[in-house]
Amino acid sequence: MSCYLAYNETQELPNMNLHDQIKRRRRELGLTQKAMESRIGMTRQQYQRLEARGNPRLDSLHLVAQGLNAELMLIPREKLHAVRQLLEENDIQGEHTPPAPDEDPWHGLLDGLGQGDEPKERE
Repeated sequence: MSCYLAYNETQELPNMNLHDQIKRRRRELGLTQKAMESRIGMTRQQYQRLEARGNPRLDSLHLVAQGLNAELMLIPREKLHAVRQLLEENDIQGEHTPPAPDEDPWHGLLDGLGQGDEPKERE
């Protein structure tokens, strides 16, 4: 599985590690490391270490993703191509507009997938 910080931008993500994706997203939103302190309740120093190759806990990554209006995603390799294709189609159709920090850029993204593409729920 691949791990990505999910938001609208797809360019260069496969070659970027998670730390670089977090930094890039923060900069796209025009946020400083200090501004992240009030958005996620983490000190600037803690956040700075995370961006600089820290080894954060999963709950810390979840907080950071929320503060960046993004989601952490584990994408099964067999679905990675389909997810990338959907994102690229949105970019080609001119739908790529950086979202406001309080918008959900993923809302409805996978709605058009066929029933066979949806994950099965465990009983």
